[in-house]
Amino acid sequence: MRRLEPSDLVELTEAYAYPETTPWLRGNMVASADGAATSGGKSGGLGSAADRRLLSLLRGLADVVVVGASTVRVEGYGPVQPHDSWRELRTGRALAPPLAIVSRSLELDFDAPLFTEALSPTMVITCASAPDDRRRGCEKHTEVIVAGEETVDVAAALDALAERGFTRQLTEGGPRLLAQFVAAGRLDELCLTVSPQITAGDAARIINGPGPASTPLRLGHVLEEEDFLFLRYTRR
Repeated sequence: MRRLEPSDLVELTEAYAYPETTPWLRGNMVASADGAATSGGKSGGLGSAADRRLLSLLRGLADVVVVGASTVRVEGYGPVQPHDSWRELRTGRALAPPLAIVSRSLELDFDAPLFTEALSPTMVITCASAPDDRRRGCEKHTEVIVAGEETVDVAAALDALAERGFTRQLTEGGPRLLAQFVAAGRLDELCLTVSPQITAGDAARIINGPGPASTPLRLGHVLEEEDFLFLRYTRR
């Protein structure tokens, strides 16, 4: 066994660089030591300053951040804000990646900063069976990508994003959306922060969906800071 300490920003950037194979979907999640994806109903209660720095780096490396509408509401998402440390990372790209929100119901607040203050316009991904009136209303505020008929086809959604040039893809869940990506065989990489706490209770795991969807993984690296573990896995 070996203990790996966190590296400086340059080394971290190299450690988390996207492969040349594209499109590539990276998932970034946090879990307690006993496997809970939330504490007090939110994932933020499990994180740390180092976890937030890593989240920022992963966003800076990505072309797009894909997230479920439920997670947007629960976690109080705002637009992705650019950081000075991203300047070289994002040469030739927008200063911040856009969010792509996956929503079948389209129950979204288009007056929220997530839409009104986004440096890169927030997109919405839905399906053909979404309510027509909400879809028309959504289209007045942002780009709507239709993927799937009765439910959102997450594989088709990722392909649609790639066709628009968003090939370095990052998803921050939540657990149900991540389960759909796994079931579709589209999760290429998992970055998992293990928080040094036990939460007990009945919180969901980081992947929470129907049926088994086994995906063998290969460990890329392990980093540690203040008892938090930062694991990077890729699909075998």
